[in-house]
Formats: sequence, C-alpha cells, structure tokens
Amino acid sequence: MAKKTVILTPKIQKILLAVGEQIKLARLRRKLSAELVSERAGISRATLWAIENGSSTVSFGSYVSVLCALGLESDILLLAKDDVLGRTLQDMNLLPKKRAPKTNNGKEVLNEE
Repeated sequence: MAKKTVILTPKIQKILLAVGEQIKLARLRRKLSAELVSERAGISRATLWAIENGSSTVSFGSYVSVLCALGLESDILLLAKDDVLGRTLQDMNLLPKKRAPKTNNGKEVLNEE
C-alpha cells in the first residue's frame, strides 16, 4: 500500500523547520545527547534527526514524545490556546435571535384587545 503524500506549503515547511530547530536547541541547552533523548522518547536516532530537521513524515506523537523527554510537555498545551479567529466566529453566532411569535397548537396567537 502506497503512502499518502502530503503537500506542504512553503509557510508550513518553514514552521516545521523552526519547530525542529527549537527542539534541537532545547536538547543542546540541556547538554543531552541525541542518543539519550531518542532513548527516553522511545524513538530511533534517525527519527530524532528527522524531527530536528523539521520532517513532515514523522508522526505528531513522536514530536510529543521528544518534547516530554526534554521536559517540555507543558508547551504542547499552548498549541492553538488563543484561537482569536475561532472565538470571533463563535461570538458572531451568539447574537440573540429574534423570537418567533407564540403559537397555540401550531397556530399563531394574536393579541386581541
């Protein structure tokens, strides 16, 4: 069975490269070897190398495992935390709706005075 190929825009490729670089710098600041981090994360050194190079073929779970091995698991919870666009769209749908006239068994009730 052939693998699906995901087409990435240049913007997404840059983001993945930046994430990989940040992970690599976090590992180096902690003075941890690639072998030790990959062992703690339960992945191969080749997979860690791919993560640090921003590969899109590595599973998100592997990225998370490496962040946990570096003690950065709380950073994962920051993803999409402040969804400004989503909240704006949600708030637009929360406007009070005009109420339909009351009905009595499907018939509109008129106020007769």
